[in-house]
Amino acid sequence: MNRPALAALALLSSTAAVAAGKPVFDPSRLSSHVRVLSSDDYEGRGPATAGETKSIAYIVAQMKAAGLQPGGSPVNGKRGWTQDVPLLRSSIEGAPKLSFDLGGRRQSLSQGEEIAVRAALTGAKHVSIVDAPLVFVGYGVKAPERNWDDFKGVDLHGKIMVVLVNDPDYEAGGSAGDFGGKAMTYYGRWTYKYEEAARQGAAGVLVVHETGPASYGWATVKNSNTNTMFDIVRQDPAAAHTPMEGWIQRDQAIALFQASGLDFEAMKRQAQSRDFRPVPLKASFSADYAVDSGIITSHNVVGRVPGAKRPDETVIYSAHWDHLGVGRPDARGDRIYNGAVDNATGVAALIEVGRAFAHGPRPQRSVVFLAVTAEEKGLLGSEYYASNPLYPLATTAGVINMDALGVAGPARNFSISGSAKLGLLDDLVAEGRREGRTFMPEPHPENGGFYRSDHFPMAKRGVPAVSFESGNDLVAGGTAAGEAAAKAYTRDRYHQPADEWSADWNLAGMARDLDLVYAVGARLANSREWPNWSADSEFRAARDATAGQRR
Repeated sequence: MNRPALAALALLSSTAAVAAGKPVFDPSRLSSHVRVLSSDDYEGRGPATAGETKSIAYIVAQMKAAGLQPGGSPVNGKRGWTQDVPLLRSSIEGAPKLSFDLGGRRQSLSQGEEIAVRAALTGAKHVSIVDAPLVFVGYGVKAPERNWDDFKGVDLHGKIMVVLVNDPDYEAGGSAGDFGGKAMTYYGRWTYKYEEAARQGAAGVLVVHETGPASYGWATVKNSNTNTMFDIVRQDPAAAHTPMEGWIQRDQAIALFQASGLDFEAMKRQAQSRDFRPVPLKASFSADYAVDSGIITSHNVVGRVPGAKRPDETVIYSAHWDHLGVGRPDARGDRIYNGAVDNATGVAALIEVGRAFAHGPRPQRSVVFLAVTAEEKGLLGSEYYASNPLYPLATTAGVINMDALGVAGPARNFSISGSAKLGLLDDLVAEGRREGRTFMPEPHPENGGFYRSDHFPMAKRGVPAVSFESGNDLVAGGTAAGEAAAKAYTRDRYHQPADEWSADWNLAGMARDLDLVYAVGARLANSREWPNWSADSEFRAARDATAGQRR
């Protein structure tokens, strides 16, 4: 379908929406928000930078103009527009000294090239590791419920874990250990591997990067891990982080294994068995670098439409406003990671859905619009909100998150991140059917998308939560065009300076997405429904534990 035909389709949809009394989402308004937020003036929207100050000011101003009321932390007895989010900020000073000793041969490692080491999140001001033994621990999983233990009681104190990304089923096709087949479990996420390394008492952990199981290339790893790091403020940060956390290129892992007389692919196959035991490598790792760390305060932005009948019950829309800020230059010398798709699109959607609720019939339940910080640093803003909710989680009916919406035009289908089963998804599917769109299960569950967006901290506390995904069956070009567009974005722009706004985008599809996103939220906000997780969900027990607090 050509562009004039698409424009006619969008006009026809808008006319029908007006006739039905539904809100009309304007693609040009969405484009304007994205253009501003992803401009070079906003410096990539890094937390605790001038880019944050501009981003917060813009989002607050737009929420006000949209007709929302402030929904943040109280200020002098009245709600403000923000929630303070204290974070540990940490960055490596200068070029770190990093090396392997391979059987007596010292090999220096270039930060960002062969290796990507994160600034320490333990609060340490200096990291010094001298010839720490390297131990291959397979996928680094300890899952008693699956009768799986990659560690077998081996003492890892003072040692560096070398660990594979994803989980044992990724390449074993579901036959390894009931890890969900191609669908990644939380055991496959790098965040879990870092957490488990700390529980094991290791001195550090190196995740082996491979594009397939990671679902992104080395450029994403480099750009996400060699800049300023953040974490929530913890009483005991060493319980969650080892002194050193990082990634290595696959070629470096192959060399490590060869120096130990081992074949990397053969060891991967062994790691897909429950019988796997840790394998000491004939190599060691050294690191020396200073760390600039301290506590900063970032901010979540919170707007609200109070409910007319049950204001103490809440529906939440969320999106993260942050991106990677200013970092390492790309081949063009561009150092600003603008984050246009990821996630200025989500913030634009948040503002415009808020406008629709503010100017439409007042909902029975309150609707909250939450723009969170530090998603790119590990879902930290949403984790802080979930730990310190402004509105009780027990009476939060559901969360609809929006992260990196489609810019390639209307799609016939839609999806969510991950393969979770819950009543909120049933509602979304039902509303999608009304809009003439079909639900498509996550096409790439091996990417672990469920654990990578801001709905997850809410979900793990039992709150029904989904992260909406635009469809891949494009009206213009079908699934071939949709998959090609997604692949090109991941390869060429995701977490790279090239993620910039374009006047050539077709945001009629994003506007159509918001028709659906608004409809499911309005349905929930005007009902007595309390969606729940499926009976076999790992989140069901947490939700059921708060059932007595809901009327």
